[in-house]
Amino acid sequence: MMRRRRTTIRDHHAESALFGRRVVVALVIVVSVFMILLANMYQLQVKQFETFQTRSNDNRIKVVPLAPNRGLIYDRNGKLLAENIPVLSLEVVPERVEDLTQTLTDLSNLLGLTQEQLDQFERNRKRERRFEQVILLDQMSEAQAARFAARQHEFPGVSIEARLVRYYPYGETLTHALGYVAKINQRDVQRLKEQGINANYAATRTIGKLGVEGYYEEQLHGTVGYQQIEVDIHGRQLRTLEIEPPIPGQDLVLEIDIELQLQAQKILGEQRGTIIVMDPEDGGILAMVSQPSYDPNWFAQGISVEQYRGLLNSRHSPLLNRATQGGYPPASTIKPQLAVVGLEEGTITRDSQVWDPGWFQIKGVNHKYRDWLSWGHGWVNVDTAIIESCDTFYYDLALKLGIDTISEHMYQYGFGELTGIDIGEESAAVMPSRGWKRARFNQPWYAGETVSIGIGQSYWTVTPMQLAVATAVMVNRGGRPVPRLLGAIQDAGIELPAVIEQKPPVQLRNPEHWDIALDGMEKVVSSIKGTAHKAFKGADYTSAGKTGTAQVRSIGQDEEYNAEEIAERYRDNAMYVGYAPAENPEVVIVITAENVIGGGGSVAAPMARELLDFYFAAKQPEETVAANAP
Repeated sequence: MMRRRRTTIRDHHAESALFGRRVVVALVIVVSVFMILLANMYQLQVKQFETFQTRSNDNRIKVVPLAPNRGLIYDRNGKLLAENIPVLSLEVVPERVEDLTQTLTDLSNLLGLTQEQLDQFERNRKRERRFEQVILLDQMSEAQAARFAARQHEFPGVSIEARLVRYYPYGETLTHALGYVAKINQRDVQRLKEQGINANYAATRTIGKLGVEGYYEEQLHGTVGYQQIEVDIHGRQLRTLEIEPPIPGQDLVLEIDIELQLQAQKILGEQRGTIIVMDPEDGGILAMVSQPSYDPNWFAQGISVEQYRGLLNSRHSPLLNRATQGGYPPASTIKPQLAVVGLEEGTITRDSQVWDPGWFQIKGVNHKYRDWLSWGHGWVNVDTAIIESCDTFYYDLALKLGIDTISEHMYQYGFGELTGIDIGEESAAVMPSRGWKRARFNQPWYAGETVSIGIGQSYWTVTPMQLAVATAVMVNRGGRPVPRLLGAIQDAGIELPAVIEQKPPVQLRNPEHWDIALDGMEKVVSSIKGTAHKAFKGADYTSAGKTGTAQVRSIGQDEEYNAEEIAERYRDNAMYVGYAPAENPEVVIVITAENVIGGGGSVAAPMARELLDFYFAAKQPEETVAANAP
């Protein structure tokens, strides 16, 4: 019987060999992984040590920007025009509030919060992280602060914080000169990024928008500071490590005299219009009033939707700076300049005479251009034409000169271009020419339009600031100053005077032509026939000027103008330009009163007299002190 072979179930030698191979592979893998980990640790711990140390500090140390205090603004006598005042704001840290909805409801009942304030809080909250403070009430009244303080323990996560906000103590008196600051919006952010200075506004909530505040934003803002604080992994503050204090903005001293400004505002009252008082030598603006105005504190401290809508929709346009943006027909106020042009071109001489029957006609045309004096002035020369403001003389002069010659000369006085005043809100108005009309209306220029240009009507518009500069050119016998509000910048106790600028002067072939026009302006006030004589009769000082009455609506050939019977918006504008004293002028004054009953001589000139009386009365004590000084 044969034996059966035993079947082998396990091959120990093969298994041992397989196990050995696997151990070797596993060991290689483990060693490789260990080497990789070791290399990676070397890379992280040695080669990239500084990088990760910095990143670690970033997680542990938080840099918080500190807003600089905005520079102050003073008038020429050191009176504060724009300051920073402390206010209390109610702020919420959402993470620390257990029931935010109920808390907001309770605070609304306690403090009388509006739905607009609650909606704004929601918008702000969505932009911030939960552990950061969000403003609920921008400015608390004393009563609100007291009520909340008494029950603050009931509102964990809600606190009162103090900060500085811009405040304008004279309110609407200086709005169009100072402008205002308001909250930084997306357009501001984009502009700051384009200028590469957005980092300097990291902690700033407001920015200069208009006027001096906007124009000198760079000087007023200052330099942001920083503080390093230690935070936990959630970003909560633990302690302050280091502080780099912000550098305050520079203080500005303006040429404005606030007492003169207040008096000018009082004289205008509720009347729409503007008053400018300027130093003709250096262009310093002593007063600049535009009425109606508005309170800049509305914007600085957070204007409501209703307030802003009211300003936008007002038919009186309070947002318009009439001094630099208002476009008015210059009327007869530009007759002295036109006289100089006629004399320079040889179109007239001092002895040239024109017969004025009360109207003027272009040959071959039936239309009559009426003089303001219906029965006429008789024979008129350039002297009489300025003193009595004879329209017919200037109709004739303008037609002889032609629109091209007039435009060319008037550009030299600054008409049709920006004056360069140090605020951004300015219009060039319109100095018409043949080319301008062709480009604007694609129409030719007509002789009748030139006739109207002779008395400052037709398409010609000016800003009151341009009139102030043009009057200064006359006073300076050609010198053309750039108007400015800034007098000096104060930096670290040092006062740096503003740069006085001049534009190219008006140069005459015969300088005596200045004397002819200026003599006529002086007689407008001193001569019994002068259109401003009644207003300045008995003044303690000498002055000179020119009245003007600008038509707002054209009057038909057979139509009579009656201010009391037409709608207010169609009434004439009363204007006056002048200077004082007549011999050595210290100030140029420009007044525009819109839609009045009366004209330049009966409305605007008396306003100028009242303001100049105030100016010289205020100067007498200063002169007395100076005379008695050792």
